[in-house]
Amino acid sequence: MAAEPKTEEQRTLVQYSVSEGIALLTLNDPPANTYTHEMMQDLDACILKARMDESVQVIVITGSGEKFFCAGANINMLGNVTPEFKYYFCLHANETLSRLEQTPKLVIAAINGHCVGGGLEVAMAADIRIARRLAGKIGLPEVNLGVLPGTGGTQRLVRIVGKSRAIELMATGELLAFEIGRELGLIDHLYVADTSASFMDQVMTYARQFTTPQKAARAVGRIKRSVQSGAEIPFEYALALERELQQQLFQSEDAKEGMAAYIEKRKPEFNGR
Repeated sequence: MAAEPKTEEQRTLVQYSVSEGIALLTLNDPPANTYTHEMMQDLDACILKARMDESVQVIVITGSGEKFFCAGANINMLGNVTPEFKYYFCLHANETLSRLEQTPKLVIAAINGHCVGGGLEVAMAADIRIARRLAGKIGLPEVNLGVLPGTGGTQRLVRIVGKSRAIELMATGELLAFEIGRELGLIDHLYVADTSASFMDQVMTYARQFTTPQKAARAVGRIKRSVQSGAEIPFEYALALERELQQQLFQSEDAKEGMAAYIEKRKPEFNGR
């Protein structure tokens, strides 16, 4: 059974808040927001909290400050633990990011600054990545430490940019400007913003379009789940998954409202049920 999320007073490594149907998860270990096992435990708990909260329709994950989204795993921590601890640390981090990826609610990574190493691995577990223009670099430089990207990086990167480009990026450890990341498909949107505050305002405005009453958030979440899970299984099984998710939606109040509004030639008012 998962541990309960800490209270707001106790939580320092991942800040959690909910507003207008959007759960905001902020990695908070300045200056670089590197993650330890403790931060991953907090992130895991926050993901589960957002998953179970029926008022949450979209999840946004970002980093504190203006310079870093996340610089990945804390190297000082890794240098002072046993190989066995490192293995279980990576295993739990993989499980945490898979939980984020498989949660049937849209996940947006708001990349406010440098997004490298494990930080990019976190961002790649999101459904949509939005970055602040000219705010930093993106890449997987683990090869320079004599290791590979071990929190899903080798698997998620290839699914985004293709085999040859993924191998080249990881084997060179090259860090790219966000604009290049956009060309490769690592970043979906680039926003111009003078400060991280105005950047987050833009991200939250973008995120609100996927919440009720303007959008059937339950349908958005099932679309996400059908794609994320369906892409990893044989095609016929993926079609079966799609049918099962569609059946869930056919039984929803939002589906009834959407079809009624279409017939009556009016704008639908979705409630997320």
